[in-house]
Formats: sequence, structure tokens, C-alpha cells
Amino acid sequence: MMPLTLLNDDDRQHRLQQFDPRLRLIAALLFAVTVVSLQRLPLLLATLMLALTLAWHIGLRGPLLVKRLLAMEGFMIVLLITLPFSVPGESWLTLGPFSASTAGLERAAAIVLKANSVVIMLMALIGTLEPVVLGHALGQLRIPEKLIHLFLFTVRYIGVLSDEYQTLRQAMRARAFVAGSNRHTWRSLGWLMGMLLVRSLERSRRILAAMKCRGFNGRLYLINRNRWRRRDSLALLMTAGLATTLLLLEQSL
Repeated sequence: MMPLTLLNDDDRQHRLQQFDPRLRLIAALLFAVTVVSLQRLPLLLATLMLALTLAWHIGLRGPLLVKRLLAMEGFMIVLLITLPFSVPGESWLTLGPFSASTAGLERAAAIVLKANSVVIMLMALIGTLEPVVLGHALGQLRIPEKLIHLFLFTVRYIGVLSDEYQTLRQAMRARAFVAGSNRHTWRSLGWLMGMLLVRSLERSRRILAAMKCRGFNGRLYLINRNRWRRRDSLALLMTAGLATTLLLLEQSL
């Protein structure tokens, strides 16, 4: 497969950013529900091609796309190997006492196509959103505020926790710590996790005190409200029409 490269990625990203973030969230959810409802392999292959086309259109390059999919593809390979041997049906391969069924292979292929289609579409539509923009869009869709706060704080301070972890690991290396498969290593790693939790708790208290000094009352207010435009409505209608067409083809084929 040719790499997913573009000549002008900024222009492509700008075209997608012209749409309301809420549209991208709704479209991604509608696409995921539709794909999960499909069973026909040709339709699932078509949805995968659609997701890849959108990813190519916004500039999601091949190496980056493959890198993000590697973790999931490991599970998919295990699924492809094991599922055909666990589903009863007509045998197409026999290895000693084990027999792989055609129905199991088809089911495994359907799961792989569904997972890749949904994940690629989510990366294209939602993964390209800034965390703050995504949080604001979730708020405008009336998602519970506590979940939004948790999401925003996690995105904001996950890098801080990573820095704290690297500091502690550097201190351990300065004391000639070398990880191994022994009791001392596991005890040291346990102390490392404990100190990371203690430092995280202390920092969270300082952050909360600083926020209260700035008038924080337990609620984050939306500063920039997105505007739903006519093109967003048209795009949503097209997405709903595509989803309906796929479901009708699923029933008619």
C-alpha cells in the first residue's frame, strides 16, 4: 500500500477544522454504531476504505497511522489465529486435532475490519481535535461536567506525571539501580510507584489551592462557543444518509 502522504497538509486540516467539533463527534459516533451493526464483509471493506480515504484527505500519513494502529493490530493477529479454531462450522484447515472453520475465519475478518474502520475514523475525526476544543464540544453536547473535568485535567497533567516519573527514574539510576528479575527490583519499583502517587497527590493539592485563589468554584466555563452552521447540518445529513444506505444494503444483500 502506498504511504498516506499529502502535498499540503495544513490546507487539508483547515478544511476539516471549518466544521463544528460537535459534528465530528456525532459523525464519529454514528459511523461507529453503523459499522458495528454491519456483518457483510464487502460492506465492512467499503467502510474501511472510506475511513482510509478520510485519513488520507486530512494528511494522516502512513507511518503515523501504522504506529498508532500497532498496539491494536497485535490483538487482531491473535484473534485471526485463534477464533477460526473456536467457532464450529465447515472446516477449511486442519492442524492435528484442531480444525479451523470458515465461519470462524469470516467472523474474525469481520471483527478486524470493524475495529480498524472505527479506530481510523476516530483518529481522523476526533484524534485531530485539540483537547480543549474536544472538551468544549463535549460540554456543548451536555456530557456530564465531571467527566469533562476529568478528561481535561488528565490531558493537561499527564505530561507533568511523566516528568515526575522521569525525575524519580533518574534518581534511581544515579544510585546505580539496574532493573532485574529479583526481589530488590520489584520492591524498588513498588517504592517508585508509591512515591509517584504521593507526589501526584501533593501536586494536586497545590493545583487545587492555586485554582481556588483564582476563583475556581468547581466548574470550568466554556470560553469559545462553537457555532453550528448550515454546512454542518448538510454534512450531518450526508453522514446520516450514508449510514442509512449501508444499513439498507446490509439487509438487502
